[in-house]
Amino acid sequence: MTNQVSDDSAREREERWARQEEAASSATRDIADVPAVEVITTAAVHLMSAAAVKLGLADDPNAAEQLDLDEARKLINALAGLITAGAPEISDMHARSLRDGLRSLQLAFREASTIPDPIGKGPGEKWTGPVN
Repeated sequence: MTNQVSDDSAREREERWARQEEAASSATRDIADVPAVEVITTAAVHLMSAAAVKLGLADDPNAAEQLDLDEARKLINALAGLITAGAPEISDMHARSLRDGLRSLQLAFREASTIPDPIGKGPGEKWTGPVN
């Protein structure tokens, strides 16, 4: 009886692994079909959304509780680096809207901060230049 339970468990585990491997293979094929501009802009939008939440800008009654300027700074820095590096690759049309969103987040950070960073030293300003 114990061997049958052990065999059934091993068989279920192997089937689960096979399903996971098939899903991973399918995801790899799917990502291969996605243009680079879409991957870059999607990553930027995710960073923007996360930064907005950390700045307490979420459309949520508890948004103020989610305020975390240290985390927001990290996300904005990463976003600024991605946009600056990716802009030549994704066309001005896409880069312009991403830069606008970044600038809005930088200004929101400056407004939320009780101790303002010097001009040019705020999150992302290393890559974007001073934001006023």
